[in-house]
Amino acid sequence: MPTAHPPAWPERLWIVRHGESAGNVARDAAHAAGAPRIAVGTRDVDVPLSPRGEEQARALGRWFARGEAHGRPEVLLASPYARAMETARLFREQGGTAIPEEPICPDERLREKEFGILDGLTTSGIVTLQPEQAEFRRLLGKFYHRPPGGESWCDVIFRLRSLMDTVGLHYGGRRVMIVAHQVVVLCLRYVIERMSEAEILGIDREGDVANCSVTEYRYDPDKGRYGGLALVRYNETAPVEESAVAVTAEPDRSAGVRG
Repeated sequence: MPTAHPPAWPERLWIVRHGESAGNVARDAAHAAGAPRIAVGTRDVDVPLSPRGEEQARALGRWFARGEAHGRPEVLLASPYARAMETARLFREQGGTAIPEEPICPDERLREKEFGILDGLTTSGIVTLQPEQAEFRRLLGKFYHRPPGGESWCDVIFRLRSLMDTVGLHYGGRRVMIVAHQVVVLCLRYVIERMSEAEILGIDREGDVANCSVTEYRYDPDKGRYGGLALVRYNETAPVEESAVAVTAEPDRSAGVRG
């Protein structure tokens, strides 16, 4: 008699970008002033949500609590960065999870893309202060360019493949939410949907991933030979649109260029 194998995919997977952060606000101010650097006097990992970002996270939790998202997560994974952990906490506080006190599991593989020497520079600041890196990035493209001390998109993808192995091993058949960052959302799409560089960069060019937007997958037993995750929606902003707070979709504060 064949041995039954545990499911290798979550029943449902939601991927959420954190709410608007103080870094997003500072980035806009730096660009408006034509400044080369973004004025945030703390480590990127410690940048908090803005007041608007806090309300976006609460609105997301209320949206899930009302049953608008095909269920509520049983497992809550988050980047250890303050803005992602706070988004997850406020989401849970508003009844977004299936279990009221569901632990938030930080996973460093979900952290923001590391920008290294370009950290905190605006687009003009990169050209002015790091012209050699600006040229390398132009030649290689953001998918492969790795600034000194930082990561390329490929580096992020490498750690996310490991993360998805963990999700399959420990949370197969369950409802899982991931709270992370813009580049992480895009790179998870690349991994899950087996995209090419051109395909994921084409999606990226269409626009930023909105703060507290929802990307959702469901398990489809007929997808591929052994089943797989099928995309239900991408960059869904309904949770925020239905609240009194504005939808925001600024690039992350770490560098003037998106990822």
